[in-house]
Order: sequence, then structure tokens, then C-alpha cells
Amino acid sequence: MLGRIHHVAYVVADLDVVTRRLERLRTAGRHGTPAEREENALEEALLDRLAPELEQGRPLRDLAWSEDDERLARGFRFLSQKPQLVVLNVAEERLAQAAEMEAEAQREHARPKRDVIVLAGRIEAEIAALPEADARLFLDDLGIAEPSRGRVIRRTYGLLGLFSFLTSGPDECRAWTVPTGATALDAAAAIHSDLARGFIRAEVVNWEDLVNAGSEAEAKRRGLVRAEGRNYQIKDGDTVRVLFNVGR
Repeated sequence: MLGRIHHVAYVVADLDVVTRRLERLRTAGRHGTPAEREENALEEALLDRLAPELEQGRPLRDLAWSEDDERLARGFRFLSQKPQLVVLNVAEERLAQAAEMEAEAQREHARPKRDVIVLAGRIEAEIAALPEADARLFLDDLGIAEPSRGRVIRRTYGLLGLFSFLTSGPDECRAWTVPTGATALDAAAAIHSDLARGFIRAEVVNWEDLVNAGSEAEAKRRGLVRAEGRNYQIKDGDTVRVLFNVGR
């Protein structure tokens, strides 16, 4: 079934939205300014293409979308267009086959905007309730590399086209979420608009290198900290310090 009930419900809900909007466009959509009528015509053409797909039970996430299509459809917030992560909950005795089951489910069901993950919910709940040291021993006994919540988060971020970079200082370390492909200037803007406005450069070090070095000063001494310009493409796990001058 793999979420078949929700899948059908979302498609039906989207078809209802499309049908109602087409009815309005074919009456009131003919009025307004020339620019409004042109926009309505583009929207109507898009919805005319979507309706047959939905009638066939096809979720909108499986369709190819141009930038113009995405813009026209943005206000509808179609449910079946949203990325989907299917989580399969298995019993503890089936954990040994989890990787094989997940690979098989991905081959059969994964799409560009859909992914599948297998986990044992009861075991994950028990792990979450344990102290960190005990949880690590429990995971080792079960042959699990990490709690599944980490995998769920990474897969979800991947489906949404997002990732995190880090900032660190004496008071706090913090993760910032940005879209895939974000530049150093985008990262600066995510922290504060002043950092983007007065951007000079970014000092970047991978978080694992920083942890292994023990401090930013030691990471610099080892040559692990790089100076990057505004167009540098930030990577997942980069630790970033932005140098800026608001007087620029």
C-alpha cells in the first residue's frame, strides 16, 4: 500500500481545488486588466494540464515542473505536489533485513520528490529514552550505526532541497538552514542582513576538522580554515565566520 490512502486523498483534494479554480477562471477570469487576463490564461492552461493527471490518480510531485509552472501553482499549495518521505515501521526481529527492505522499497517506489526509509519505531523510542553512553552501547549491540532520527532528518532535508551550515563562538554553536546551492553571501544573509550588506569574506572550516582541532585558533594553525568569497558554494556541515563592514 505504501501510503496509498493518503496518496489518493491528496490527489482527490488537489483535483477538487483545480476543478473549482477552472470554473472561476472560465467565468470571472475573462475580466480585469489585460495583464490580469493574460495571467489568468496562463493559469488556466496550467490547470488544464494538471486536471487529467489528477483524474488518473497521478500525484503532482511526479510531473515535470518549469519555473513558470511553479510560480503559477505556488498559491495553491497542492498537497500531492509536496515531497513525500515514506517511513516503514518494522518489528525488531526484522531489523537485520532493514537495509535490504529499504533498498527494495526505494527501487520500487522512490521518485525525485519521494523517498523511503525503514526503521523500528519501538527500538527508536527506547534508544531516545536512554542516556547517550547507554544508547551507544544499545546501538552497537543491535548493529545500528546511528538512531534513525538522524537519517530521517537528512532525507527530509534532501527532499526539501535544504541543508545546514554552522556558526560557532564562545557563547553558542548554531545551525542555519539554507537551500541547496546557497553561496557564502546567502549564508551571511541568513544570519543577518547587515552581514550580507557589508560582506568582505567568509572563513570556512568543516565542522569535523574544527572539532578534531579543538579550537578555531588551532584549526587556523593547521591550515584547515579557508578564506572564501561571496560566490563560494556552502557545503553541508561547513562552519562559517563572516567578516563584514557595514560601512561599505
